[in-house]
Amino acid sequence: MTTSFTDLGIDPGLTRALEEQGITEPFEVQREAIPDSMLGNDICCRAPTGSGKTLAFGLPLISRTPRADPEFPTSLILSPTRELAEQICQVLTPLAAAFDLEVLAIYGGVPYGRQRKALSRGVDIVVACPGRLLDLLDHGALSLEDVGAVVLDEADRMADMGFMEPVCDILDRCAPNRQTVLFSATLDDEVGELIDNYLHEPVTIEVGPKEVSMDSMEHFFWVMKNSMKPGITSEAIRKCGRTVVFCRTRLGVDRVGDQLVEEGISVATLHGGLDQRKRDRAMSKFVEGRCMALVATDVAARGIDVEGINCVIHYDPPENGKAYKHRSGRTARAGSSGTVISLVQNPQKKMCSRIQKDVGIFAKFTPPDFNYLPKYDVVYIPPDRSSKPRKPKRDAKRARFHSKSNRRQDDRRSKRGANPRGGRPSGRSRHSRGKRR
Repeated sequence: MTTSFTDLGIDPGLTRALEEQGITEPFEVQREAIPDSMLGNDICCRAPTGSGKTLAFGLPLISRTPRADPEFPTSLILSPTRELAEQICQVLTPLAAAFDLEVLAIYGGVPYGRQRKALSRGVDIVVACPGRLLDLLDHGALSLEDVGAVVLDEADRMADMGFMEPVCDILDRCAPNRQTVLFSATLDDEVGELIDNYLHEPVTIEVGPKEVSMDSMEHFFWVMKNSMKPGITSEAIRKCGRTVVFCRTRLGVDRVGDQLVEEGISVATLHGGLDQRKRDRAMSKFVEGRCMALVATDVAARGIDVEGINCVIHYDPPENGKAYKHRSGRTARAGSSGTVISLVQNPQKKMCSRIQKDVGIFAKFTPPDFNYLPKYDVVYIPPDRSSKPRKPKRDAKRARFHSKSNRRQDDRRSKRGANPRGGRPSGRSRHSRGKRR
């Protein structure tokens, strides 16, 4: 017998809003979490990204959220990244409209004024990153004393990013009798302490495998010189189609993005150094299929759920096995298969062997061979070169600088009476220097 959202206690108005989006049957994590959440119980749920957890906590939260006074929101969702906060907000906003509730995403990289103005008008559900939320709290832009329900999404990612202390500070400012719902890919270490200290007799729910499954992916470790990476990466993208390319640093993302465009690959770049408008533009470009690859730092390794990613390329090796799993987990989602390619330089082979051992895979280190890659239906999308800064502008600027430098040198020479070939002033020999006639 099929379970419906109405069977789980969801209001018919919300059910109709879901049906308008083509969502008619709940996923496993929704079937497990919604009934207890509707009863107001604290919940700690281990579930992977892409399992449907946004609706698992979002539907009960909307159902139980009372209307808020200006600057006094009544529900709060904490997220580790701007992208995840915006993604949650986009999912919940049309559903909350069925109950005439306002949803606001709060994160850094955008002006404070816009967020303060929205809060002063009245917001019922706040979706926030811890850092910006604390800034606004400290400046008196809002109070959390009326927050009766808190959701901690991707709690283990917040722990990895060093957000545990800010999260605890925020929870201490919420209503003491609140409902606390925690979702995480793992429930150990710092997440376990958070559960012990801030959740009251929680219902524990576990959905899916405890670890990101590596079995649905084909893993390749290709050994090459650093100079070969741009060409190999571009060819792999042409073979596989939609791809996420992970780099270690922000500068690396910008450099690799430029190199791939020169190789004829359309890309979007994403890292923490971009302002929010550029980050949103990059994600929209990739999600909507207007480019072939997303080049990103580990900011894209968690909390971003994009369908149809065929391949993940570790352009730079990840820090450890855990990072390898979460990067690689951007592909092979929802039961599909995927390809994971690591570009390895000879000195990195030992570290990559250690990563293989940590994640429980074995793959030989081989030269690049595209014949072994799975076959994908790929639509080639050329790069939009008109949006790239033109290098001649930089060259012209450099030329102007050298032109000014040359003129200064000519001026100095003319004052000394230097001839065009740089010889000594006429009428004076080396031996007559300093003597007056």
